[in-house]
Amino acid sequence: MSRNILVFYGSYRRDRQGIKLARWIVKSLNARGDSAELIDAKAVDLPMLDRRFSDYADGEAPPAMAKLAERIAAADGFVFVAGEYNGGLQPGLKNLADHFLPEYGWRPAAIASYSAGPFAGIKAATAWRGTLAVMGMVVTATGLSLARIGGAFDADGEPAGEDGGRLAKAFPRFADDLGWWIDAAKAQRDKAPPPF
Repeated sequence: MSRNILVFYGSYRRDRQGIKLARWIVKSLNARGDSAELIDAKAVDLPMLDRRFSDYADGEAPPAMAKLAERIAAADGFVFVAGEYNGGLQPGLKNLADHFLPEYGWRPAAIASYSAGPFAGIKAATAWRGTLAVMGMVVTATGLSLARIGGAFDADGEPAGEDGGRLAKAFPRFADDLGWWIDAAKAQRDKAPPPF
């Protein structure tokens, strides 16, 4: 069964390294038979948060925001590719995520974190876990974390070296956990509407 999964990425930096991880996750999920799509905050180009999509009257939201709201509401689950900025949340990804709220509800999210150093974005992943839960998502237990991202992919975008090897080895469990929760949430939504 193909699952519709959105992979969110939020760096606006000139020499973005995390985009390699986000693209590889999309490719790897698609190779497993799911339908994964990259949502790049820089490409979507929403303004700094003023009003969420749900704050607009029908038909009045900016077109890019309305289009993305439809895609989020139609998705079965999400992956947040979270870079660690000064031990915390990546501002571009947080801004993108905050433009929406009810659209995420009652679906699972997985967190893939990364950093340039040895700690693999674990502080960002920890912060995202609570944030996504408050936004109405069930956060999977199995995260994916990548240290020293600058050397973890080869020129073709495939995992390379020791860190890339660990990533490739950890990915199947990460994807299996997300898939299980997506299937469970779908089954429950088919059985009963969300309680609120």
